[in-house]
Amino acid sequence: MSDGETLVPLLGHEYADGRKGMDRLVHDDLDDAVRVGQAALEAGREGWVRAVLVVDAYLHLETGRFDALIVNAVEYVPERRSLQMAIPYRPGSSPEGFAVYRPKFMDVVGFDEPDYAALADAFFAGVDSHEQAAATWNAHLVDESV
Repeated sequence: MSDGETLVPLLGHEYADGRKGMDRLVHDDLDDAVRVGQAALEAGREGWVRAVLVVDAYLHLETGRFDALIVNAVEYVPERRSLQMAIPYRPGSSPEGFAVYRPKFMDVVGFDEPDYAALADAFFAGVDSHEQAAATWNAHLVDESV
């Protein structure tokens, strides 16, 4: 993305024993890859305790249309909960160069009273756990919202 490329959909998952995995959903058609990822996320797989699907899409806001990563996360046990976030960004191919804007919560399901600060902390812990992605994120984070 920082180079102007579209992100291949990613499906990450975690098992009860702490093992983690990630699948790059490479298909000839990007829409097919997204559908495969959405179906897998919805159904879950045996042993998964949580999973996340990240896709490159457009986010439509009052201020306009933005490129964004859409993050759909599901926790399957002890009871199903889910959230959707959008991370707006400016593509690397734009004249101003690559930038990442503040994430936005789009939907939260299964939480009586969502603790958005705790959810954001968990999100950023995930960002920080990927050394290369965290370095890119931190180098290009714009302290503004769109």
